[in-house]
Amino acid sequence: MSIPEIKQKLSIQEVLEHYQIPVKNQMCRCPFHEDQTPSMQVFNDSNTVRCYSGNCPQSNKVIDVIDFIMYYEKLTKAESIKKAQTFIGEPSSRYSNGRVKEYQELPMNKLEEVFYKMKQNLRQSKKANEYTLSRNLTPEQLEIGYNGRTYKGIVNCIVFPLKDHHNKIVSFYGRSIKDHQHYYLKNRQGLYPGYPPKETKNLILTESIIDSASLLQIEKIREKYSVLACYGTNGFTSEHKQAIQELQHLEEIIIIFDNDQAGKQATEKLAKELTNQNPQLQLTTLELPNKDINETHQLHTPEIFTELIEKRKTIERSPEKHSIENPPKKEPNLTLTQINQLIEQSGIIGEENTRLLLFIIASSYKTPKPLHAIVQGSSGSGKTHLISKIADLMPPEDVLRFTRITESSLYNWGEWDLVGKNIIIEDLDGLKEEALYSLRELISSQKLSSSVSVKDKKGNIKSTQKKVRGIFSSLSATTKGDIYEDNMSRSFILAVDESIEQSQKIIAYQNKKYAGELSSLQEKQAQKQLQDYIRSLQNLEVINPYATKLQLPQEVHKIRRLNQMYQSIIQQVTYLNQKNRRISADNQIITEKEDLQQATEVLFESIILKIDELDGSLRQFFERLKTHLKSKDQEFYLREVRQKLNISKTQMFRYIQHLKELDYIRSTGGQNTTGYKYKIIYWDDFEKLRNQIKEQLQKQINKL
Repeated sequence: MSIPEIKQKLSIQEVLEHYQIPVKNQMCRCPFHEDQTPSMQVFNDSNTVRCYSGNCPQSNKVIDVIDFIMYYEKLTKAESIKKAQTFIGEPSSRYSNGRVKEYQELPMNKLEEVFYKMKQNLRQSKKANEYTLSRNLTPEQLEIGYNGRTYKGIVNCIVFPLKDHHNKIVSFYGRSIKDHQHYYLKNRQGLYPGYPPKETKNLILTESIIDSASLLQIEKIREKYSVLACYGTNGFTSEHKQAIQELQHLEEIIIIFDNDQAGKQATEKLAKELTNQNPQLQLTTLELPNKDINETHQLHTPEIFTELIEKRKTIERSPEKHSIENPPKKEPNLTLTQINQLIEQSGIIGEENTRLLLFIIASSYKTPKPLHAIVQGSSGSGKTHLISKIADLMPPEDVLRFTRITESSLYNWGEWDLVGKNIIIEDLDGLKEEALYSLRELISSQKLSSSVSVKDKKGNIKSTQKKVRGIFSSLSATTKGDIYEDNMSRSFILAVDESIEQSQKIIAYQNKKYAGELSSLQEKQAQKQLQDYIRSLQNLEVINPYATKLQLPQEVHKIRRLNQMYQSIIQQVTYLNQKNRRISADNQIITEKEDLQQATEVLFESIILKIDELDGSLRQFFERLKTHLKSKDQEFYLREVRQKLNISKTQMFRYIQHLKELDYIRSTGGQNTTGYKYKIIYWDDFEKLRNQIKEQLQKQINKL
């Protein structure tokens, strides 16, 4: 048995129980030093322990099941592996991440009678009813009992019956309403809620009995699906297998385990087992918005499950045979520098920081707090092309592209349709105020709520609340970035590079493509590599230990808002670097100094835009104008500058009007027939300010 298999099959809880080390509130006394006060923390999700005492020889080490046996019995690594294998053969008392106890065996012919009394007890117990209410379980719809003090070992438990082929109760499952522990009869047998009907075509497998009970209360689920509970992440038994084999009409199994790492790993493992059992079976899964089915049931209306099931995804089959000719695929592992190189290979030329920042923002759609960007540039500057090319680097199944958004269309999506998506809005300027308002609400509050009229089953019209969740990242294009900056508080404003140098880079690239010197296949390979990398990332929390030591320059406009964005970009850079970062025992990615450096560099231009009262394209024009004039005292005609800088009449008029409003230039004379003269009256040294800000930020990072 391999080390990963041992770690998967043997829990840290079982090892602690073997050595008779009691655990309370996920803490225990460390056996590796004299420990009067519990200093060892138990991490059931990662199957490890960690002692925080400085007196411990294993202080602050993350200790897995094999290491624990090795340290406890003073064995070699090889000896501890063999010892761990013997533990796996012991009677299991494991149930998911909780502790399981077996309670006294009851005569088989007494079980029906006992459960009848337990149902009566439930009706009479205030505490038990409060508990079932807190879990959103309805005794009138379900078979639930309660054991107060009648049967030794199962005090204060709500009880569910496990049934055999003939729908007879053959065992019980108990859940303590006091400490949430799990209990079974000895020699557990039977299934919950029972063996699926023989005509079953669609079967839902849940991780726990309470999860199954939650689904059984939903009429639309009962009408279309059979439901069967596993007994934890490792609780798919031979009896479950036998029951499924007997379903001759079965077409699909939907696996809905907990929305955590253990649940996802168990889903993958179970899918492989079911594939081996029946390769023709369709296997699907869905991602819950909360921890598990029951918590989702508590926090949402029942309709959420039908919506989630409608959006369920097929579980990819992976039982490939590998050989020298067909080696196993390696999981992609990229640095931020390599990501930027692949972005260029995909066909996005120049604008190194802007393109990387847009990629970072777009990729945040998988996180709980996604980011948003508005790309500003003059007409024809390539802003829409840029965000569209970035979207091509995201998994296509997760991208929604909108040329326009009508006034009320965002209210009409399903509650979860926009969750976990990257949204592209090609023309923000074309949106009417009502559409802009709804978009602002989704970005700022992550939800829309509206009162709508619907017909009930009897045809009566009634009002109800409709919700749309907005947990998505977005990239938008506009010619008027300054307008949207205040309205969309969580959006980064970026400017397209409209310089002659950037135009020359793009033209050179286009010419090479037409000459056949560049391969379209290379672009597609780069796109696919980045898409696969995004798919492979785990949705883990990021912890930045340097967060309190970072400060933005005081010159920054709206510093509170930008500080939040700065910290968000650091988190997202860490998230993208996760395969090169330390993962804590709590499954948290730890930010390193390199992440701070990369985030600061990539965000620098956006920070500068927050300092500058000129928007991105206007700043670029003003700097080009100063370079052309060379002197503050030099007067100029608009036609002369327009022709020299190759700017359209409309765009030139907009730039001049804005600069006049901000008192950067003024008219010095002239007339309609010959044209008006202008002069710069505020010649700022913006490049000097840029260098000062950059030096200030770099010094801060160097100190760390």
